[in-house]
Amino acid sequence: MPTRPTTAMVLAAGLGVRMRPLTNTTPKPLVPVAGKALLDHALDKLAGVGIKTVVVNVHYLPDQIISHVAGRTAPRIAISDERDTILGTGGAVVKALPQLGNKPFYHVNADTMWIDGVQSNLARLAAAFDPAKMDILLLMAPTASSIGYSGNGDYAMLPDGALRRRKEYQVVPFVYAGAAIMSPAIFADAPRGEFSLTKSFDRANEQERLFGLRLDGTWMHVGTPDAVHAAERAFLASVA
Repeated sequence: MPTRPTTAMVLAAGLGVRMRPLTNTTPKPLVPVAGKALLDHALDKLAGVGIKTVVVNVHYLPDQIISHVAGRTAPRIAISDERDTILGTGGAVVKALPQLGNKPFYHVNADTMWIDGVQSNLARLAAAFDPAKMDILLLMAPTASSIGYSGNGDYAMLPDGALRRRKEYQVVPFVYAGAAIMSPAIFADAPRGEFSLTKSFDRANEQERLFGLRLDGTWMHVGTPDAVHAAERAFLASVA
C-alpha cells in the first residue's frame, strides 16, 4: 500500500533575482499570479490532498512571508527560519527534517505552478511512491508542452519511471516540475550547512532510487516577470 505523506515542505527562501523588479520589495513566493500569491497556489494544492502541516522556509524578506501565512489554518504552517544563514535547497531540507518527521514528505517549490488534469498530480505522486524502491519521486513535466520553459530538460525517463540525468549538450524530454515526494533516509549522510538538493537527486540516481512521474496537465515555469503573464493567461483559461 502506498504511504501517503502527512507533511510537506515548501521552499520559499530564494532571492528571486530573475524576477526583478517584481521582487525588489516583494519576496518571489508572494508575487501574485491570477489574483493569488504563488505560495498560496502551492499551499492550496497541498491542502487539497489533506496535508495538515507544511514547513515553509524563509530568508529573503522573511517577515512578509511569515505575516502572509500567519492566518492560514489549512494547512498549518511551521516556519523554518533561515534569515541568518543561506542553506541552499538541500541544507534547507536538512534543517527542516525535525519538523517534517521520519516518513516520506511532499517537497514543493514555492514558484512552481501547474494545472491539474483529471486527477490531482500530488495525489498521483502519493499513489505512485514506493518506498521499497524509491528515495525520491519527482513530478516531471514534458518540455514540449510546458509554458515559460525554454531549456534542454533535466532528465530522460525510462518506461518504469526511473530517471537518467541529462548529459552536457544533450536534450531530454522532461523537466523537473518543482514537486516531489522524498524519503528522509536520503538525507542521513547529507552535508551540514549550504548545499544543493541536486546532490541528493544525484545520489538517489546513482543508487537507482530516483524516479519520475509524468505530470498530467500543464506546467508553468514562473521564473521571470514575462512568465507571470503567460502563467496567468493559462491559469485563467483553465478555470474559465
